[in-house]
Amino acid sequence: MNNLLFDLTGKVAIVTGASRGLGQYFARALARAGADLVITSRTLESLAEFQKEIEALGRRALPLQLDVRDYDGIQRMAEAAHRHFGSIDILVNNAGCNVRKPAVDVTWDDWNLVLDTNLRGTFFVAQAVAKLMIPRRYGRIVNIGSVTSVFGYAGISPYCASRGGVKQLTMSLADDWGRYGITVNCLAPGWFKTRQNQVLYENQEWLEYICDRIPLRRPGQPDDLDGAVVFLASDASRYITGQTLLVDGGISTGSTRATVKS
Repeated sequence: MNNLLFDLTGKVAIVTGASRGLGQYFARALARAGADLVITSRTLESLAEFQKEIEALGRRALPLQLDVRDYDGIQRMAEAAHRHFGSIDILVNNAGCNVRKPAVDVTWDDWNLVLDTNLRGTFFVAQAVAKLMIPRRYGRIVNIGSVTSVFGYAGISPYCASRGGVKQLTMSLADDWGRYGITVNCLAPGWFKTRQNQVLYENQEWLEYICDRIPLRRPGQPDDLDGAVVFLASDASRYITGQTLLVDGGISTGSTRATVKS
């Protein structure tokens, strides 16, 4: 195997939603593979420590403010990133949010918040960055989905709708931009502990329940995503586009134990 296929030295990657959680895991993995980073958050202050961490790895890091619900803000971010680095090779479209409520209690504003962030934001960030990639006829776009891109769970209806939409959007954009040498794929994590869902992990009964349905019998650990995001961002995946890669310990198999505990 040619390790150069996974080498991101000289590449520039944008990672949205990089002030915490999975966004930081993705950015660290890309930096360790050699990429320089544009990291975004709704508040610049929240990126200060992470910028230092990336720079300590020997990579350049540009923090930029971005609210993916703001169209003009998306354009400013893309322009600033391009102006600073001269080119953008990789986009990890990670920014997202969730609202946990029974479906009958979901409000109009709840729906708009989640869909505007997770689906509309994903599209318009990808569009802005693709416009910079098209003239160079090269790009790697990784939209972050979820196991809910293929599964539905009670209590998070807007989130499931948005992540299912990201999966379908990914296929459409892959067809649209493939002629320009741009691949578009969806990386779909399973159950990873983040600030959004940490309340679930405080419930031991729920944790045992979910682990019983994961063939590998544990939730995901941060570095379980490293290989997948580097793969999709690198030339190792140059002939893969429009796909959804589930990194979920196998929960999407729908497995449950055949035996009942005594």
